[in-house]
Amino acid sequence: MEAKTMMFEVLPFIVMVIMEGCAIELTIFAKTAITNGMSPFVFIVYTNALATIILFPCSFLLHQEDRKERPRFTLSLFMRFLLLGFTGITMTQTFLFLGLSYSSPILVCAMGHLIPTFNFLISLVLRKTEWKLRSPATLVKMIGMIVSIMGAVLVEFFKGPLIRPSSHHLRHTKQLFVFSSAPEFWVLGGILLAAASFSVAIWNFIQKETVQQYPEPMKVVSYYSLLGTILSAMVSCIVERDTNAWKLKCNMELILVVMTALIGGVIRPSIQVWFSRMKGPLYVTLFKPFGIAFATTFGVCFFPNSLHYGSVIGATIIGMGYYTLMYGQIKGDEEKSCDESTDSLDTKIPLLQEKIEV
Repeated sequence: MEAKTMMFEVLPFIVMVIMEGCAIELTIFAKTAITNGMSPFVFIVYTNALATIILFPCSFLLHQEDRKERPRFTLSLFMRFLLLGFTGITMTQTFLFLGLSYSSPILVCAMGHLIPTFNFLISLVLRKTEWKLRSPATLVKMIGMIVSIMGAVLVEFFKGPLIRPSSHHLRHTKQLFVFSSAPEFWVLGGILLAAASFSVAIWNFIQKETVQQYPEPMKVVSYYSLLGTILSAMVSCIVERDTNAWKLKCNMELILVVMTALIGGVIRPSIQVWFSRMKGPLYVTLFKPFGIAFATTFGVCFFPNSLHYGSVIGATIIGMGYYTLMYGQIKGDEEKSCDESTDSLDTKIPLLQEKIEV
């Protein structure tokens, strides 16, 4: 019994850490391919097209037991799928890979930690979250938001000295893979990556309400993946008019497209959905800061001329703000559950009093 409990706790942890490591490795490969001439727009179209081809049959097989209770496919639902594809794929990935081409994987990880900050701000604007200054959860979220923004500003505008000088062996390694871009494009890359995080925050709100209307999450992913691929193809045809850019080289580019589609488009989202149902909605988000650790380790070991103290310090501060926001979210859920239990007691007490009086 204890062995099964240990496996239930340890196995998801190991799998999630491995997934974060794979995401950073794919980011480094994508940075190298884009720097060597691969169009990020073409990469987005091919990756999502392949992921959609794999997701569609898998999603229908997964939900085939729910065919009798399938919700109606309405025009409003189609518009939601269209918005999910536009914000979650077309906007997010365009900003993401353009930002990556101007920056580095560690900046991708750092700016990705701004998603909870944007979620909190959007929820306040849309009045999804009540503004309670006396609430400990709200104060914790405010502190986490401020710390995250401070870390983003630091990692964006202060690079600092290199962490370690290069050696002959590391110079040779750097020629095989690319980790960072020229300093003059760093700020532009950070702005694009922040825009990608903002797009993800919008996508989160739309997805949450969409899944409530259409409670078959894998089908939702398949539908908006298809629409997002179509929208991305339209954008790519307008921006990338060179026909040679659509020809993939049968080496690293083809392997990168296949691996990104399988791991980033199919395996990782499926594992995240599975563990979210198993361990709770906040379990998956707790592992996101591991990406900073992986990016820093790879940068120090293999790309010493591309990693600066400012990037690592700023990313660490953003990670602290990220965990503070997550803690505030947990506290907010606890307060909400306590309020609901109190309200239920308040509604039951008058009924009891009426019975006693009678």
